[in-house]
Amino acid sequence: MGNTPSKNLEEQRRELNGVTYFDRGTVTGKNGRKYDRFAIQTHFVEVGEDQAELVKKYVLPIAQEGDVLSFGAKVMAMCTRNVFTKEQVQPGFWAKLLSPHASETVAGIGMHDPYKLQLAINMVGAPRVVFASVVSAITKPFGVKGLFYKIVGKGVAGIDGFYYRSSFERYKDLALVNNENAQELCDELEQKTGIPVVLMDANDIDQNQLGKCTDFPLTDEEIQDAMADNPSGQGGELTPLILIRPLS
Repeated sequence: MGNTPSKNLEEQRRELNGVTYFDRGTVTGKNGRKYDRFAIQTHFVEVGEDQAELVKKYVLPIAQEGDVLSFGAKVMAMCTRNVFTKEQVQPGFWAKLLSPHASETVAGIGMHDPYKLQLAINMVGAPRVVFASVVSAITKPFGVKGLFYKIVGKGVAGIDGFYYRSSFERYKDLALVNNENAQELCDELEQKTGIPVVLMDANDIDQNQLGKCTDFPLTDEEIQDAMADNPSGQGGELTPLILIRPLS
């Protein structure tokens, strides 16, 4: 697979035109096509910042013709103000009742937090969340996983934040929700910056593609190949922008 985020970051670190980035190495896709990936370090993006200005500041100074951009879904949520604070989400009866019994194998990562579970209830309703929790609990002994999110939907799966262990204090009291108009956002961002964009919610488990601009040059399969080892990394690296360079 080439270099991965687990490699020493100092060995990956590069600087060009005032931009700091990490060379994540070259990967080869299932169809034999190769991709270089560069994880671009940004400042901590706050609520309401302009996503196009981020690309102009951090991406365009090192981009080459033919490059494409993976834009992190969480940063996009911050830019578009698709966020909730704990003050806006007050746990009710079902959230308080279910959250102590939730676990990563029953109701999904983080659903033991009553605020996050309440946000899920606010989004899809208590009946669906309760039903999903019951089904997950019943099927857990049989090794069946993932039913909770299949029942409640991808929108709930995209909730991030309210993590007391977060590397960033901001995310301990703030939750982010993935944008539903991903293609529209990507088209607008490409028009303003000139670089094709795909919106990704990636982690070490999977790479969830939320949408891409209309003329994005890579297929969905090729995007998955290029992002397979999660070049975005985790924790406090601050690398939500991944410049993908297809090699001829």
